[in-house]
Amino acid sequence: MAAFKNLNKFLIPKEISWLSFNERVLQEAANPDVPLIERIRFLGIFSSNLDEFFRIRVATLTRLSKLGKKAYRIIGHNPKEVLETIQGIVLKQQHEFDTIYEQILEELAGNNIHIIDEKELTEEQGRFVKTWFQKVVRPKLIPIMIDQVERFPDLKDKSIYLAVRLSSQNSSKKVKYGLIEVPSGIIPRFLILPEEKGNRYIILLDDVIRYGLNEIFALFQYNTIEAYTIKLTRDAELDIEDDVSQSMIKKVSKGLRQRKEGNPVRFIYDADIPPDLLNYLKKRLFLTNADTLIPGSRYHNFKDFINFPDFRIENFQYESFLLLPQKDTAQSKILLKIIHTRDILLHYPYQSFHYVIDLLREASIDPKVISIKITLYRVAKNSSVVNALINAVKNGKLVMVVLELQARFDEEANVYWANKLQSEGVKVLYGVPGLKVHSKLCLITRKEKGKLFHYAIIGTGNFNEDTAKVYADHCLFTVDRRITKEVDSIFDFFEHNYQLSHFKYLIVSPFNMRKKLCKLINTEIENAENGKEAFIILKMNNLADPAIIGALYKASQAGVEIKLIIRGMFSLLPGIPGVSQNIKAISIVDRFLEHSRIFVFCNGGNEKYYISSADIMMRNLDRRVEVTCPIFDKSIQHELQSYLDIQWADNTKARLLDKHFNNSMRTNNSENIVRAQWEIYHYLKDKVTSLVR
Repeated sequence: MAAFKNLNKFLIPKEISWLSFNERVLQEAANPDVPLIERIRFLGIFSSNLDEFFRIRVATLTRLSKLGKKAYRIIGHNPKEVLETIQGIVLKQQHEFDTIYEQILEELAGNNIHIIDEKELTEEQGRFVKTWFQKVVRPKLIPIMIDQVERFPDLKDKSIYLAVRLSSQNSSKKVKYGLIEVPSGIIPRFLILPEEKGNRYIILLDDVIRYGLNEIFALFQYNTIEAYTIKLTRDAELDIEDDVSQSMIKKVSKGLRQRKEGNPVRFIYDADIPPDLLNYLKKRLFLTNADTLIPGSRYHNFKDFINFPDFRIENFQYESFLLLPQKDTAQSKILLKIIHTRDILLHYPYQSFHYVIDLLREASIDPKVISIKITLYRVAKNSSVVNALINAVKNGKLVMVVLELQARFDEEANVYWANKLQSEGVKVLYGVPGLKVHSKLCLITRKEKGKLFHYAIIGTGNFNEDTAKVYADHCLFTVDRRITKEVDSIFDFFEHNYQLSHFKYLIVSPFNMRKKLCKLINTEIENAENGKEAFIILKMNNLADPAIIGALYKASQAGVEIKLIIRGMFSLLPGIPGVSQNIKAISIVDRFLEHSRIFVFCNGGNEKYYISSADIMMRNLDRRVEVTCPIFDKSIQHELQSYLDIQWADNTKARLLDKHFNNSMRTNNSENIVRAQWEIYHYLKDKVTSLVR
């Protein structure tokens, strides 16, 4: 397939498109139809997203900006110009954030819930806060007089600090500066005060510390002590060389230590901070106006607001729902027996992840099961998956875990799990040198009538029962030999990196995914040019690979109808005459995080359906082990098509993705209100109900 001409003209920097995604999250926080506490949590999600954005995306652009013209050849954009654009967008979004927060505070007050600071405490509340401060908070504080130390303390990446200014009016005493880390990792960020006359009150940990400042710094006898929140975000990339002679665990552990000392990429400060204190901090931190310096509000680390107290008030949160049974499991509780007769597709979070755990537990005690092999990227804090695997070892099964130690921000947890699994007798492999193992695979091998028989689990999301409660994903259970044989080959590759297999059915990066995707797109182009029906439907988190986008532009020019459902980064520009006029795109932001990847190709009327662990980005296609799995079962194909049709019909939570990046809500002419995540739940519920009738 020939390259699309002038491609860079029609590519949006993925970092800019990512900020547009976070704008959609902010829209949910501003939406009065969203329950009030959920709106606060969307503010927390926005803040958490932005932190990660600076740790990764801005940090990478900052590195690239030092390469000069070479950087443009690498990413197709001038990183310095992109960084300047980012700064402007972030400041604008920060203003929107502050406005939304103030609106939410007013609505909370209208419901007799008040967030107050240390200056608004009544006498009785003051006594309550002081007691809590002395008993719980004060022992955890380590104030540092930064004007007295030669070496400025290293500010932790995910922590917030109070920069303290001590002064005395009408005195010649020199102004002093201090620093206190807010211990929100070990003490709750929110303190609920005693209720008064039907009113509920909350004070943040930051303000509890402010209330005790005079007690902390009594030694210095200053009559004015002020504290302003600051936060430093650091480069989060791990620099790990491909040195096979060094233990992977040791390398990752070393990289984590380096991350804590990574270069600053963003400094946020309370906009009310006195100039002398701000200048002092900038000097000690070696920050200049060329760095990303962002004036903010009184409080930072809004990610903590994800856990804002809900007070169990009706209509303040999304209503709970009952997890739906998978329709094919209604007649039997023996999963291995059911899978032997038909493929099963699970839909999280509408259906329970515990089907996966139950299958692993069943396999762990089945006398005919010989081995269990699985890839783990991110696991739950108290992982039932890991417990089931350990149980399998205790029952005499061979268990092999391919554990990706470089799962970003989960490296430390994965080092812990690696050591635990090994100590229990599990064979642990640490991925593949030079590649991240991002595929979601499990293979259970069973001896049946003297022959080995494989059962495979292939997913779009992690084997993680925590995230499966909020991430919309899919998971296939199958015994189809076309699939299981090739899954077995992938695990052979993990064990023996030099053994490469030919994959006829699975699409596996970095081996054949880019080539196969281009071939599938090219088939649609040929069919369109020959007057046949041609369409492509792609649902994923991120679409940013230039070559694949170029191929989609060519397909659009040939007359292929393309529908895209993209949650996050999106470098393609839909609807441009002569380029992408046949491409339409939406993004859904709602209660659940849209995480699944589904690919559909018309294929001349014999549609091809796939689920995948991969987004369409260079890293996924070229530097990771990813698996895209065909769906052969016609009933499951129909299920996936219905799933996509419902999402495409959404006129409540879907935003249009276009060249203007306005994130305007997508509305249909239909009078029916369609909220995809609710409709999908009822669609799956009806499939179960129809079996009972």
